[in-house]
Amino acid sequence: MSPIATMRPLDGTTGAVRVEDVYDTDIDDLWQACTTSERLARWMAQVSGDLRPGGTVEMTFTSSWSGTARVERCDAPHHLLLRTSSPDGGEEGWIEAWLTTEDDGTRLVVEERGLPLEVLHHHAAGWHTHLEDLGRALALDATAHPEGWSADRPAPRWEHRWTELAPAYEAVGLA
Repeated sequence: MSPIATMRPLDGTTGAVRVEDVYDTDIDDLWQACTTSERLARWMAQVSGDLRPGGTVEMTFTSSWSGTARVERCDAPHHLLLRTSSPDGGEEGWIEAWLTTEDDGTRLVVEERGLPLEVLHHHAAGWHTHLEDLGRALALDATAHPEGWSADRPAPRWEHRWTELAPAYEAVGLA
């Protein structure tokens, strides 16, 4: 299966992106890939801090976005809810993930809310790319981005794929 992303407005200025895919691994392994620093760094973000409920983490995504998140809920191995904020104290958002066992694999659904409507397609392409990278990292049992990334420079493979997908999500528009 390939990641599927949808976009929808929440109000007149903000919206949400929802993306999902099914992975050929058990729920506990996928939970670890989504909630431990070492495994997150293989596919999506460099994360440091306290990944327990009430804890705060610093994140730098493969896209080069950096910010903080507070862990609002962490119901292993099924549900994670983060409240995010950018370093400049700007927009606050939410990233929520649900994992469910499905046949011989695990379905991951990720939703990011509180995004400006005019850039929803960028985030849809970004999450689509992140979930493809997760699949690659699981298959390799290693990093999907050996070339690395930083707050100043996105992962080259991530950026290339995001550049391919963004126009298609812009053309699709909101649900």
